[in-house]
Amino acid sequence: MKLSMTLNYSGDPRAAADDARDLERAGIDVGWVAELYSFDAVSILGYLAAKTETMELGSSILPIYSRTPTLTAMTAAGLDAVSDGRFILGIGASGPQVIEGWHGVPYDKPVGRQRELIEICRKVWRREVVVHDGPSYHLPLPADQGTGLGKPLKLINHPKRADIPVYIASLGPRNVELTAEIADGWIPVFFHPDKAEQVWGEDLSKGMAKRDPALAPMEIVAGGTVAICDEASAKEIRDGARFMTALYVGGMGSKDKNFYNNIFRKYGYEEEAEKIQELYLSGHKEEAMAAVPQDFLDATAMVGDEGRVRERIEAYAAAGVTRLAVQPVGGDRLGLIEKIKNWVS
Repeated sequence: MKLSMTLNYSGDPRAAADDARDLERAGIDVGWVAELYSFDAVSILGYLAAKTETMELGSSILPIYSRTPTLTAMTAAGLDAVSDGRFILGIGASGPQVIEGWHGVPYDKPVGRQRELIEICRKVWRREVVVHDGPSYHLPLPADQGTGLGKPLKLINHPKRADIPVYIASLGPRNVELTAEIADGWIPVFFHPDKAEQVWGEDLSKGMAKRDPALAPMEIVAGGTVAICDEASAKEIRDGARFMTALYVGGMGSKDKNFYNNIFRKYGYEEEAEKIQELYLSGHKEEAMAAVPQDFLDATAMVGDEGRVRERIEAYAAAGVTRLAVQPVGGDRLGLIEKIKNWVS
């Protein structure tokens, strides 16, 4: 199992680069940079590529609606070149609040768009002349939709790799099935290692049954907060996840369309999911945070004495996680990463 970590995407990029170098030396194998309505992830990743040496660098995630498929492919090839083959293209559909609110484009056909985007990216990286006629993307653009002057093209540069890894952030049944079928890796959120099989097992199996044997085994990126401490401190640290959990389960979406709320229901927290959403959307955020199930917080955090932390790491490994995402808490953050790295190695 490798260690991965989300890098700071909202602060000073120079400070993030200094931090990334320290994390690299401590044992972090993969650094992820998010793209929300923040600085774009590409600028940060390019800067980090120049400041690090061995750490893989991944986008987590580039929304599929904010760039054309060929621009996504060009960007990935460029980042892979400047990082000397260390880039991972993490993509996802994001959600309608961000896509329609920030980017101003319709949130439609997310699963189909991801399939087409990955197909186009892989053509670009193989330096094929790109011709594509799908439900969502047409290359070149048909004459009746433009000037009629578009022509099939191929990438000028020779990419560092023709098989840049593509990871999909997916939650819904069809999207998870697609991920298992065509992606190199899967980035789920709110991953409960003890209950993941009951939620996603069937979808993953369906996708794996259609997977090209030429693809390597699919990597899984999941994890959470990590800290070695006494039980009183552990309870406080675990409770620190209440805010983000309530935000996503309760407020990241409408009453009728919230992917994260659906996942909580599938975990068996149906009453809690309903209550969190009702409270959050009505403005009672503190009460929504209090309604987050304690056993979810305990199961997903790698926090407690050494025995407890190792047990939770083993639970993630048993659930198929291959790139353990860690968010270290405590005074000696780098020392903690070194200790965890020794355990998982």
